[in-house]
Amino acid sequence: MPREIILFGAQLPVLVPLFLGAGFGMLLLDRLFAIVGLYGLVWHPALFRVALFVCLFALMGLAIY
Repeated sequence: MPREIILFGAQLPVLVPLFLGAGFGMLLLDRLFAIVGLYGLVWHPALFRVALFVCLFALMGLAIY
């Protein structure tokens, strides 16, 4: 697995697209959880969102490496 991606002549770490993918996945899950009403059951919704993003990013990173 290459550790860099060349994009328009610039070398980017593989984790940059994963970060963007985790952000997009987080937006989808955030919308889903808001519709379902999960945030009413959570003590601190902003902290829950950050923790969910970190978990998504870590799982995607572990799947690659």
